[in-house]
Amino acid sequence: MTAKRMVVIMVAVLLFVSLAWGLQAEVKADKQPLTAETLWKIQRLGAPDISPDGKRAVVPVTTYDAKNGEASTDLWLVPTTPGKATPLTTHAASDSSPTWSPDGKWIAFESKRGDDEATQVYVISTSGGEARRLTNLPTGAFAARWFPDSRRLAFISRVWTDLDNWDAMAERIKEHKESKVSAKTWDTVPISYWDHWLDDRQAHIYTIALEGGDPAPVTLETGYQLSRSGPGKGSYDISPDGEEIAFAADIDTTGVESNYDIFAVPAKGGDATNITTDNPASDTGPQYSPDGKWLAFRRQLVRGFYGDTLRLVLHDRETGVNKMVTNNWDRSVGTLAWSPDGKRAYASIDDAGHHRVYRVDLPNGESTPLTREHSFDSLALDAKGRVLIALRQGFSEPPTLVRIDTRKGTPLKLSGFNDEVLKTVDWGRYESVTYKGANNQEIQMWVIYPPGFDPAKKWPLYLLLHGGPHNGIYDSFHWRWNAQVFSGWGYVTAWHNFHGSSGFGQAFADSINPDQSQLPYQDTIKASEYFQEKEWIDAERMAAGGGSFGGYLASVLLGRDHPFKTLVAHAAVYNWYTQYAADYGAEKRRFGAFWQKKATHFKTSSPHFGAANFNTPTLVIHGLLDRRVPLNHGIELFHTLQNRGVRSRFIYYPDENHWVLKLHNSLHWYHAKKEWLQEFIGTGPN
Repeated sequence: MTAKRMVVIMVAVLLFVSLAWGLQAEVKADKQPLTAETLWKIQRLGAPDISPDGKRAVVPVTTYDAKNGEASTDLWLVPTTPGKATPLTTHAASDSSPTWSPDGKWIAFESKRGDDEATQVYVISTSGGEARRLTNLPTGAFAARWFPDSRRLAFISRVWTDLDNWDAMAERIKEHKESKVSAKTWDTVPISYWDHWLDDRQAHIYTIALEGGDPAPVTLETGYQLSRSGPGKGSYDISPDGEEIAFAADIDTTGVESNYDIFAVPAKGGDATNITTDNPASDTGPQYSPDGKWLAFRRQLVRGFYGDTLRLVLHDRETGVNKMVTNNWDRSVGTLAWSPDGKRAYASIDDAGHHRVYRVDLPNGESTPLTREHSFDSLALDAKGRVLIALRQGFSEPPTLVRIDTRKGTPLKLSGFNDEVLKTVDWGRYESVTYKGANNQEIQMWVIYPPGFDPAKKWPLYLLLHGGPHNGIYDSFHWRWNAQVFSGWGYVTAWHNFHGSSGFGQAFADSINPDQSQLPYQDTIKASEYFQEKEWIDAERMAAGGGSFGGYLASVLLGRDHPFKTLVAHAAVYNWYTQYAADYGAEKRRFGAFWQKKATHFKTSSPHFGAANFNTPTLVIHGLLDRRVPLNHGIELFHTLQNRGVRSRFIYYPDENHWVLKLHNSLHWYHAKKEWLQEFIGTGPN
């Protein structure tokens, strides 16, 4: 090769590289960090269902109107091999909770259309056409399930048991609406749930023919009702022969010592049989195996501990024996997607910072992980057991419909509802790290770096404190506390799974009880020390904040030594004594009530006892409709801070509950927090 030819080639290569870099820079320039505004442009996918032949999935897709803030949910049909998604419903009302009939001809869903006063069950042909209202009940209908013959459906309705016909119930609803008296009266608890007051209605199962007609009661005469607070599809199941229905009901009549058991009742109604009398704690989530041999359910052994491990139990329907098959597996079992032969099932498992898909071999209970990265939930398997679908998500991916290889666990993306929006986002890189926390134990933590992160510079830190406390933070897309949005403001954002978090075993979850302040506080301080040792963190610009238990932990930090320049306390439990006003406040405490001498943890754990040490600027946020952590906590905390002369701000949302869910309120929440953080720790690197 001549020297002249080599020069020509080198010039060409350099020109190509220059053009490539220029193109890459141009593409990068077109992308921007995720903003709160972009967050609300992303369409939100709900739990999918799969056709019996496995060829299509139906998925609810919710979009928000940026002007009026209203949501609209339509059902879409998506091929389970890459292809074009098509809308199944386009009604102005929101359609949700779709379920495919066993013969593949119909999809039932929930909606509130036209003159509906309450949510009703609708059905639509899978070949298209208009949806038909199946139920028309004054008390509403939801959580529909198909019978195996596809000719009947079951559903739940909340009814008054002292009335024996629908006309009487309609009249009572009318009387309540027109009454000039606003008083509500209770003789027993619970009286509220999250953001609404409970009345004296009971949740019961009914059946109805596909052609319509009068619904037939199933559980009404059993003497047992479904959950008063949150009944749904997971509350019951129908046997493969259509002759029996299993449901979960609380056998406690006082309202203060909850204990759910599994009951079996003839599908036509009759006496209910309790099949879990062998367990003094709760059993929930009944699911029949496709061959009808087993009735699976989830069991907890520690009464009064919601974070107790959920163990898989198989009830042999022939012998009546209950077998706990995952007792030696230190993870909680989720809803099952059964294989047709009943020899295995698939489930989404909360596992060390992820929701991984596991295959559970039955009846021995041997568990094998199929996925490693990201998180998966809402699993559905076709009738032949060949096609498994799920929603996949991560810190940089909103819920996306995928198909999962049942042998290798490899996911195949099926939906592209958000492709156009997401291609404009410059995502921050993220990773999972560990550090030595309280008791010198390994603590897993997510670190989300700002887009364009340069380790040669010093960045401010925003350490997030998760809620629960027994709800671990996994690789997922958060709408209310989105770490990518915070990192887009110029912060290294971190989320640590402190002691008490789920997904790391029973001992780890229960380690913080009854004094819930000590170990999470120590883990938080150790996390701050982890970052202080990094050359790319500005130790003089660190903040921390969280909601619910995270807000509680922020309040704990307020009264103790910490390195944070400012704190954010959203829906914070500030006073353990007044937390008895919560929606679960009447329940008996596992470690005793505050009036009992043994319950010393109330004083050691309640943040308000640390008020004498409050001196950190704090943003306090609360919603009026919050019944899980009532409004008084936010007001008490803010008043205390003001009395102490501490720089503080109180943001109050009269139309929000435990979370900020409305579009415009959410935008305000993000921008108010950005403004507050910027005042005390600035943004971006030094």
